[in-house]
Amino acid sequence: MRKIKNVKEFVEKMDAAKKVNPKDLSSDQDLSIGIMNLISIEEHLMFSGAKTGKTAFYDQINEVREMRKRMMQKIIPSYEGEVWCISKHLLASSMRLFEVGTKALAAGDKTQAYALFDDSYGLYCMFWGLNMGMLGGASDLKYMPKEKKTAAKPDAAVAVSDKAPTSMGKLKNWVKNAVNCCIE
Repeated sequence: MRKIKNVKEFVEKMDAAKKVNPKDLSSDQDLSIGIMNLISIEEHLMFSGAKTGKTAFYDQINEVREMRKRMMQKIIPSYEGEVWCISKHLLASSMRLFEVGTKALAAGDKTQAYALFDDSYGLYCMFWGLNMGMLGGASDLKYMPKEKKTAAKPDAAVAVSDKAPTSMGKLKNWVKNAVNCCIE
């Protein structure tokens, strides 16, 4: 994977991805959500086995894991280093933060929920940045959470700090524009 060197190259790569076939990327987005859920199923099977003492739950883990691996190969057919494992953990973490966010939202803690949703989406965008060749290595995986909204501008968009050593803002913008699940 080659690191993108400047904004012009970033925009060109984004445009090229859109032109290739937006449906494929949309399908990959749906598949990535499916993979998140398969990872969660693996976890739930382990916890159910441990909580109930029924090994039948454990016996299902390999079948689900093999399915998850097949699905991941559709999005990540080749990779270098630990991109496969990083990708799996980015998706798993994104899903867990989303779930914790939904619980916070249900409990009425919108501030906490919105922050968790933003962090979840940031990790999801990092997954796509890594797998679309938009990150050059581990040093590009720095994530800076968004700055808090000010009371003066409660509806203003929250932006990544200009001083933050991250490409997260660019990744979020790219995913927003290139990965469109509503294209049929």
